[in-house]
Amino acid sequence: MRDLPTALAWVAEGTALCRRAVAGLDEAAYGEPSLLPGWSRKHVVAHLAGNAEAIGNLLRWARTGEPTPMYSSPEQRTADIEAGAKLPGARVTTWFERSARALDGALASMTDEQWRAEVVTAQGRTVPASETAWMRSREVMVHAVDLDTGISFADLPPEFLSALREDILTKRAGTVPRIDGDPAEVTAYLAGRPYKGVTAEDGSPAEWLPPWREL
Repeated sequence: MRDLPTALAWVAEGTALCRRAVAGLDEAAYGEPSLLPGWSRKHVVAHLAGNAEAIGNLLRWARTGEPTPMYSSPEQRTADIEAGAKLPGARVTTWFERSARALDGALASMTDEQWRAEVVTAQGRTVPASETAWMRSREVMVHAVDLDTGISFADLPPEFLSALREDILTKRAGTVPRIDGDPAEVTAYLAGRPYKGVTAEDGSPAEWLPPWREL
């Protein structure tokens, strides 16, 4: 079971993992591919920075009652990521840090009543504002792995991995075969990330899944 305090703790832990990954990147390393097809490490960090601002928009919506979408449009979201990927690495890092700190402050200032307020995600789901903590924890945890600096799914909290598997299986309902393997590797498999030792019921290698991007 995940609750709000647990999800907020995962946000902090995942942000620290991303910060650790980013700290070791020089300009050349920043431009290298991430684990996400077509995205460099800069793309991932630009996405994380933009996502922090987007979730901040939902928290503002919950605080004020004024509808504030995560992004002005899917096209603008994509354009912002692409623009961020063209920035110098130091500027992308600064954007990530500034947006993460601002989001931390916004999360910490929420009242119980504001957490219960309903907001609408970029996928069109109406959820209580408390769901934003889980949304952000998925972003920072999984993308810390996507940065491909040595952090793996095995480094993420077992309880988080369990919650993520349940979430992905719900979203991928009916499209995932029965599989077996180490829990961290199974989570990587379900998320469409590189994995080892995951097998189908008959013991054959599990069929690859495309990356799950609803993070």
